[in-house]
Amino acid sequence: MKPARFLPILDWGRRYDASALSSDALAAVIVTIMLIPQSLAYALLAGLPPQAGLYASIAPLVAYALFGTSTALAVGPVAVVSLLTAASVGRIAEAGSTDYVTAALTLAFLSGVFLLILGVFRLGFLANFLSHPVISGFITASGLIIAASQLGHILGVGAHGHTLVEILVSLVPEIGATNMPTLAIGAASLAFLWWVRGGLKPLLQRLGLPAGPAGMIARAGPILAVAVSIIAVRVLDLGARGVALVGEVPSGLPPFTLPSVQPDLIGALVSSAVLISIVGFVESVSVARTLAAKKRERIDPDQELVGLGAANIAASFSGGYPVTGGFARSVVNFDAGARTPAAGAFTAAGIALAALFLTPLLASLPTAVLAATIIVAVLSLVDLGALGRAWRYSRADFAAMAATLVLTLVLGVEAGIAAGVALSLALFLYRTSTPHSAVVGQVPGTQHFRNVDRHDVITAPNVLTLRVDESLYFANAGYLEDRILGLVAEKPGIEHVVLMCPAVNAIDLSALETLEAVNEGLREAGIALHLSEVKGPVMDRLKRSAFLEALTGEVFLSQYEAYAALAPETARGALEAARPEVCPNAESRGLHPL
Repeated sequence: MKPARFLPILDWGRRYDASALSSDALAAVIVTIMLIPQSLAYALLAGLPPQAGLYASIAPLVAYALFGTSTALAVGPVAVVSLLTAASVGRIAEAGSTDYVTAALTLAFLSGVFLLILGVFRLGFLANFLSHPVISGFITASGLIIAASQLGHILGVGAHGHTLVEILVSLVPEIGATNMPTLAIGAASLAFLWWVRGGLKPLLQRLGLPAGPAGMIARAGPILAVAVSIIAVRVLDLGARGVALVGEVPSGLPPFTLPSVQPDLIGALVSSAVLISIVGFVESVSVARTLAAKKRERIDPDQELVGLGAANIAASFSGGYPVTGGFARSVVNFDAGARTPAAGAFTAAGIALAALFLTPLLASLPTAVLAATIIVAVLSLVDLGALGRAWRYSRADFAAMAATLVLTLVLGVEAGIAAGVALSLALFLYRTSTPHSAVVGQVPGTQHFRNVDRHDVITAPNVLTLRVDESLYFANAGYLEDRILGLVAEKPGIEHVVLMCPAVNAIDLSALETLEAVNEGLREAGIALHLSEVKGPVMDRLKRSAFLEALTGEVFLSQYEAYAALAPETARGALEAARPEVCPNAESRGLHPL
């Protein structure tokens, strides 16, 4: 095994030159400016001291630079994982306590170990069980919960809870105690950051600035909001007027920390660690793939698991908490011209300098500004329109998305996504247990066979051809048997049944035994069972069994070959017939003719 398999830096590092260094350094400066306020804000969202966000943005970035494969992915604290951390650790310890910090470190370590195991054993495919509708519903609900959780900081009142209902119920009696200076700072920050997000770049372009620099300046908007708010607090002495401030943030590099090895704590956190790992990996790898495609590069999902695992383990030993690849900062990293994962290591150096020299300035930073930063960031995650798109396309996917969204809002993030995954698997099993199948006939003037309900086709009175559009396994074997026997019962003149298998990629042992039973049942009724268009791997497996020896019919290379052998006059007549220009059967049913 090549060392570069687990250490990609050994590959790209050999080609590293001055040009890549300058590009990565520039990208790092821009991402650092963006990441400083985000790190502080997401740490508070996770219920941790603000410096934990800075610590989680140093060692993990270096670890990912060593083990990751994406040239643009920027790793660090993100909103959804921070929310999951707060929900998981909040059940075990009180926010702000030493036990809470220890639990967060342990959660990062467990998450890292789980990701590392998945990567080493190439088990990244397990994340595919988290379907896109479930992820979309979960992220939208999480965005709403996160935004609602920050309203208390905007108003200067207390708010608590892990669900949207709990948060809103806790806010209602506190509205009368709103601190007006805090509200003014929070509302102004919200308005400014929202305008910066969509309005500053066009304004700078109208003033003659090129699109690239204009975009970079616009993305640094949160830094300007932080600077102005700190100045306002000091000049107007807003701390004395009840405005909540971040307070003293210790200066210095991340301390060496150790996750807990207490069995009780590990047992309480392990399921949450698995959930955070999968959600974080899905979010991270989707961003990495999108950006890699734009550069005509590729990433290795299994190696990404190793990289993210190493990043989380590094976080657990350096005072951080669970991390993953973030969408917004990765896009900034990409737009700024990052060429290699070294850009992340340079970003870590920038955050380290901030932790050493800038933290005294952060004591006067209003928490309302950090709350506004979070709200503006997470509202971009909210996509309620996806519900309408899912409804129009697939009722089943809509059900999975809506259930995940509603249950997350009402019951919390862990219950919501667990229910979404369970519903997705249930819907998958239901769909595949009742696979689409169609009786097919020959399209006049061709050797093609199509659904009799969608096309004007020609069928042979003595041949029944059933096309199965799904692999055959234990869950749908009984359905297939009932379908074949039911069709045969409806057509007493049938002499041959052809199972057309172009979409059958596998036949498991349960389905094989069902086919053997169907073959025997049809034999007793004087009907031969045939197969057509069987794929090579499926045929290889069938040859290892006694099924083909007992088969009463034949295995045909194509469905037309089957028709030509079993109903030659019908096949020949259909081939010579004029091909229809339209498909009246399909149009009358409102169906696509294919």
